[in-house]
Formats: sequence, C-alpha cells, structure tokens
Amino acid sequence: MATNVIVINKDKSFIKGLKYSLEQENFIVDIALCIKDAIDLLKKKEFDLVIMDILLPDGNGLLLLKAVREYSQVPIIVLTDKKEELTEILALEYGADDYITNPINLMVFKAKLRAILRRANMNNVEIDNHTVKIDNFVINTVGRRISINGRSVILTGKEFDLFYLLITNPGKVFTREEILKTVWGYDYYGDLRTVDVHIRRLREKIEDDSSNVEYIHTKWGEGYYFKKKEKSVSTE
Repeated sequence: MATNVIVINKDKSFIKGLKYSLEQENFIVDIALCIKDAIDLLKKKEFDLVIMDILLPDGNGLLLLKAVREYSQVPIIVLTDKKEELTEILALEYGADDYITNPINLMVFKAKLRAILRRANMNNVEIDNHTVKIDNFVINTVGRRISINGRSVILTGKEFDLFYLLITNPGKVFTREEILKTVWGYDYYGDLRTVDVHIRRLREKIEDDSSNVEYIHTKWGEGYYFKKKEKSVSTE
C-alpha cells in the first residue's frame, strides 16, 4: 500500500531530489514550500507521514509542528539545516518523532522512515484482545490511546510507544540507550536527551504532580522504570 507523505521545505531543488527518491519507494509525495501551503494541504488530505523543515519563509515551523500535534498523532520528522540543541529540544517537546539534520544519507534516512511507519501502523490490524488495564490506566493498543481514571490522554506516537514499553515491563529499568533502540527502532546517533524530553512530556501528561511522580520513576545512573500501584493486570 502506498504511503502518503507531505514534505514541507522552502528549498525547491532539495524537495525535487527527495520527492524523486521517496517515489521510488512507493511513497506518494505532496510538497509545500511554506506554512500556508502546508496548512492548506493538511486540511484537505490525510497523510501517513510529515517531513518538515522548521526554517520556513512565512513563519516558525515549530509553531506549525505544535499545531499539527494538537490534533493528530501522525509521525512527524523534522529534517533541517538548523543544528542547534535548543531547537532540537523544542521540536521534540512539541511532538516531533525525530530531529534529523542535513546532510543525510538517503538510504539510512529511508530506513528510518520505514521503521517509524512500522511502529505507527503496528496496531492498525484489528485484534480481539486489544485493551490492557494496569492500575488506573486503560490502554487501547489498536487506537493507540490511553486513559487515566476515565480521563483521555493524547500521546504522540513516540510517547505512546515509550509509555507502552515501560508500563508492560513494570519494575524493569531501561537505560536511555535501550529505550532509543527499542522505541525508535534503529541505531540513534543523536543526543540521549531525546529520551529525557519524552519522559518529561509523559510525566506532564499522566502524573498528577510531575515533580512528585507516582508511575514513571528514575533510577539514578541507570535509567527509567514504571512502578505499579496494584498487583492485578487484566486484558479484555
């Protein structure tokens, strides 16, 4: 099945080359040269993947990223020339699934895209037992949604994968390297703080007090783990 992708970038020559390369892999590629064009396309069509720069001619791409993430869990890859740690952290805070800087190896880049898409689509096949209940959480593995005490919580794709990894392995401490390998699905050569950013966002969404956590704990010098409040785990 073809994958619908939108590439948002002001560099026409770069887009032309990337579009051609992706189309060889059965991607259907739409392009937008600015935020306005991107918004128009995003309103008209549903995409499986967003590849976007944040250096756009009519505004800050981070704001577009944040706006998309408020209503959609579509995988978002930031692909940019901007090599700045603060910008990378902000992009991840706003919901980007990955932050990649140019120049890129197209073979590696497409492998990363496929890995992200596999994880985004891994639960699209209907199964009978798709609801997991642990403590105060109800997790829908098909819809990739969670609720806490009946309150729905919107997670990005990577936040869901990270949360699911931790909650289904209660008490097990995962290093940041292990989390990157498991959740991101490939050898990640970026900053390990990517994990810290996602952990912080998760805590802000699921903890009553993110400074006094109940569920996602840190084992200093080692990594992160989920602490259960109850013994029972059931599926239905």
